[in-house]
Amino acid sequence: MSGQRKPRVLVLGGGFGGLETAFSLRKMVGGAASITLVSDLDHFYFKPNSIYVPFGLDPERLRVPLERPARRRRIELIQARAGGIDPDARRVETESGQLDYDYLVIATGAGMRAEEIPGLLEYAKGTWTAEDMLALGDSFSELLEAARGGERRRVLFLVPPNNKCAGPLYEIVLMLDTWLGRHGAGDSIEITWTTYEPTFIHAFGPRLHNVVSEEFARRGIDGHAGYVVEEVTPEEVRYENGERLGYDLLVSFPPYVAAESFGDLPSDERGFLQTELGSRQVVGHPDVYAVGDSGDFPVKQAFLAFLQGDAAAAHIGSRILDGQPDDLFDPVSMCVMEQFDKATFAKVPLRLTGNPADPIEVRPGAEDEYQVGSSRIWRMGKKMLGLSVPWRFGRGLPFHGGTFWAAMNTGLKGMAGLFAKSGGR
Repeated sequence: MSGQRKPRVLVLGGGFGGLETAFSLRKMVGGAASITLVSDLDHFYFKPNSIYVPFGLDPERLRVPLERPARRRRIELIQARAGGIDPDARRVETESGQLDYDYLVIATGAGMRAEEIPGLLEYAKGTWTAEDMLALGDSFSELLEAARGGERRRVLFLVPPNNKCAGPLYEIVLMLDTWLGRHGAGDSIEITWTTYEPTFIHAFGPRLHNVVSEEFARRGIDGHAGYVVEEVTPEEVRYENGERLGYDLLVSFPPYVAAESFGDLPSDERGFLQTELGSRQVVGHPDVYAVGDSGDFPVKQAFLAFLQGDAAAAHIGSRILDGQPDDLFDPVSMCVMEQFDKATFAKVPLRLTGNPADPIEVRPGAEDEYQVGSSRIWRMGKKMLGLSVPWRFGRGLPFHGGTFWAAMNTGLKGMAGLFAKSGGR
């Protein structure tokens, strides 16, 4: 970088990781860098709350236009899809032309590949897009109509291998049961849950598994872990263990893959970029960072994307300002799982195991931080998160960090102390 030219930071992706990085970096470096955000959409979509769409929420309410917050923070916004990256030339090809960079942040997210499972694409209802959720809502309405007509229906939920975060599907199955019960149709709908995981929500450890197991038992949901799907037919799902389960409605969260593939950068077999854990730098490319679902961290989740975006912004910002980064990625997940009649809070410190077959676990020795509990009050926490993230991003502000997050974190900790269990593992 010669003369007085400002460092050029290019951020690819307008989701959780990309926006958190761009807004956090602008807050940190002020006018000391030029920041460009490239997104194939003109809006941010608050996907965690799309779980409400099948039950009547208009997905338009989850969209936050990007033009105003980008302009407010002096971030150039380019609506285009990113293509190839030349890390040697420090250049990115996009639909609108070439863009040069000094620092590159890749936050292009994940996609679904249902066709990996024979029959899944043809016969299962998905949950990935707003259109998927609207279609699922139509199916739920048909269930209710059939139940009111005295007909019985079987709903089967399916989590296949290579799904990186089935949490939203766990929410939907519990929400569906509550919703059907409130409409007087619970006794007419048989709900079954199957997952390839050895335990429910396996990545988040035994406490969340126990909560889900208790909920399934309380609600009469037939839950099965360790069921690896082999094939889906129009009438049934066939599993590697020899089991076959019939269905009238099949709901699934398909296998994950990287949304964009960048062949000149190191990645795993599913296209996720290989990274240094703490800094989020792509292995062998110190000026390229991968945050959120585009990177190889085994769990894909919004809160973890925030933490990764903050870590990348801190690392880049310290290099621009000639300082030392003081905010490395520490994978402590937080989530609130909706059930309509109550919600479950989980705070889970994680660590990589180095075992490809079971790559993530609850961090040993962090029992006091590992908190899980359910309460009606936690629905307020879910609502608070659903309002605050779009509000912050709509103003060009990072969600995590600063006075705002300190106040919210204090509130969450207070609620956790009252309503979450933090006993032994």
